[in-house]
Amino acid sequence: MLKLSDKWIEYLITQPETGMGYQIVSVITKNGMRYDRVIVDSGYITRIKDISDIPFTEEEIAEIIVTHDKWNFNKEENK
Repeated sequence: MLKLSDKWIEYLITQPETGMGYQIVSVITKNGMRYDRVIVDSGYITRIKDISDIPFTEEEIAEIIVTHDKWNFNKEENK
C-alpha cells in the first residue's frame, strides 16, 4: 500500500466515490507511465489491476484522474 499525502487527499475528497469509501483512478507518473484501474481506499493506493506491487512512489506521481473504471477485484482475490 502507498499512503497519499494531503495534497492528493484534498483533491480526491472533491471527487465522487466509485463505491463506499473508495475510488478507482488512473495514475500518471512524472516519467509518463500510466497505470489504470488503481484503487484508492481511505487515502491509500491499495491495488493496481494486474500488478502485484505498486511500482511508483508518491513523489513520482504527476497526476491522478478519477475514472471509476471498475472490475471485479474481489473475484481476483479468490483465485
